[in-house]
Amino acid sequence: MTSNLPSNQAPSRPEWHTFFSEAIRLVLAPLVLVFAGFFTANFVISGAYTWPRTSRTLALTLTVLILSYEFVYKEQLARQVSPERAKSVLLYSCVIPYLVGILVMFVLWKF
Repeated sequence: MTSNLPSNQAPSRPEWHTFFSEAIRLVLAPLVLVFAGFFTANFVISGAYTWPRTSRTLALTLTVLILSYEFVYKEQLARQVSPERAKSVLLYSCVIPYLVGILVMFVLWKF
């Protein structure tokens, strides 16, 4: 089956897909990463390195890495944006919220 689209034009995605991917990038990923940063910092600061807490922290870290890569970074690349733009979206949607969660934990730990 051949497409009538020019070779330099990618097929468009449905409107719901665009809305869903933007909702993940702007709402879900930052919220999850703020909490992940908070609980990871809590684990490190507390010093209670039991196996159940360690395994939960490792699972949380793996989950946020997969979320960040699959649903934010790769989605931006699928939209045909430059890799630099995809990295900046990853920074603003994932890395900064994670660091904010860590910072909140440190501030609360001091008081």
